[in-house]
Amino acid sequence: MIYAALVAVAWCALAPVLFAVAGSLQHTGATGANPVPGQPRWSNYRLVFEYLPFGRMLLNTVLYAGCVTVGQVFFCSTAGYAFARLPFRGRDLIFLGYLGTLMIPATATVLPQFILMRALGWVDTPLAMVVPGLFGSAFGTYLMRQFYLNLPVELEEAATLDGCSVWQTYRKVVAPNARPAMLVLAVLTWVTVWNDFLWPLVMIQRDSISTVTLGLVWMQGQYATQRPVLLAASVVMLAPMVGIYALAHRAFVRGVITTGLR
Repeated sequence: MIYAALVAVAWCALAPVLFAVAGSLQHTGATGANPVPGQPRWSNYRLVFEYLPFGRMLLNTVLYAGCVTVGQVFFCSTAGYAFARLPFRGRDLIFLGYLGTLMIPATATVLPQFILMRALGWVDTPLAMVVPGLFGSAFGTYLMRQFYLNLPVELEEAATLDGCSVWQTYRKVVAPNARPAMLVLAVLTWVTVWNDFLWPLVMIQRDSISTVTLGLVWMQGQYATQRPVLLAASVVMLAPMVGIYALAHRAFVRGVITTGLR
């Protein structure tokens, strides 16, 4: 019964993906009654890149997600280490206030951030897509702090006895042992930036710097009758996420397990 329930849940998650892959290979005039295409039409994927500069949008999204992921991993890991190990006045109170920002809905901060970006002259520029998420987040800091609390403090004490400074202890001892948690944070950040729609919709108007989520919505508005092409665009957007999971799923699961246990 347990395995049957797991199979049912897995099927609910995989069915839309399988439907998108099968539908992307159908002909434009297909009614959709038969989800399995008789003769796969691979040209639908070529049409995706002809209708819109989808390749450029993919590259833009990779650059945005890569920059934000690197910044999140660095700043969240260092801030998490400070909150977990470095004693300073008001540490717990500051961390509690920082963690409280998770209760604020993201939509409530869109308008203040937009006003700030406009004041800086960053609207409709790549800076607006990278800088706001570059310097860490409350969730990432909390994730790394919890992992550092599980590390044996004797490792850091040994490094201190060997003459290491705080930065050297973090770089040579703590960071190498925190790679599973860093990988979890990197994957979660990458997926969040890759799938983000609201912030690019507010900040971007040009095709040359737009993301794949905007491209998919614009294509849906212009080519609503060509459902196989739209599904092909969805598969193209999904493929990088599947590849990242295939490469990092073992370390990702290990990091999730070790982050919450002492």
